[in-house]
Amino acid sequence: MKRRDVIKMSTEEVDAFLHESHTMAAASYGPGGRIHVVAMWYGFVGGDLAMWSFRKAQKVMNLSRDARMTCLVEDGASDYSQLRGVELSGRGEIVDDAEYVKEIGWSLQERYVGIQRDDPGAAGVNRFLDDQSTKRVGIRIVADRITSWDHRKLDGTY
Repeated sequence: MKRRDVIKMSTEEVDAFLHESHTMAAASYGPGGRIHVVAMWYGFVGGDLAMWSFRKAQKVMNLSRDARMTCLVEDGASDYSQLRGVELSGRGEIVDDAEYVKEIGWSLQERYVGIQRDDPGAAGVNRFLDDQSTKRVGIRIVADRITSWDHRKLDGTY
């Protein structure tokens, strides 16, 4: 068996990994074809993997010209034997719908900040997200190729 086959994550492992709280490196094509990479928090809307951004942000301008993008989510960089990651290659679809954008915002609050919709004080977060959803767009990540690795499966052998 090839080492690549050993470290590849199953579909279920990829899904579980992406539902953990990691930062995503999102790459798009900037002006003149240069690669533009930004670190982003990401969330989920229904089955969609998504992030939000201000309408005039460079990544949004890039995706408006050329929807191709690649995203990398990784963990374990401090110890090579623990390195795990998922690369998503495909396109970023800009979604200019306030409700969709607000759902991304709630997903980010729940995943990274730990605030739930039914928490005391969530009304203030809800007002903040109402305001932000008019200033931002959603970016739905549509992957046509997913590559994954989990070096923990090697049990310390390389």
